[in-house]
Amino acid sequence: MGEIDPLTGLPKELGVWENLAKSEQRIKVKEEKRKFGKMITVIEGINSKEVDIKEVAKNLKSKFACGGTVKDNVIELQGTHAAKVKTELIKLGFDPGSIELK
Repeated sequence: MGEIDPLTGLPKELGVWENLAKSEQRIKVKEEKRKFGKMITVIEGINSKEVDIKEVAKNLKSKFACGGTVKDNVIELQGTHAAKVKTELIKLGFDPGSIELK
């Protein structure tokens, strides 16, 4: 048997805490123009203490075949992906009502 989560009392392998945390996030997705006219998609509002933000960024970069980074709890993806990001975040377990497109 694996480790027991002291907060929930359930085995950590179940990942219940991260699923609960994902449903409580307030995420904002927007597109910005950067230097030399390059467009990026910015995803902010994901709490890195409750959700593995680097894993989310890795999944999004892989799905959209683009580069990106995580800076100050903000995911930056190269290109314009705002409309597609919302559907992908829902697939990753985030609440559809908590994702706001700007």
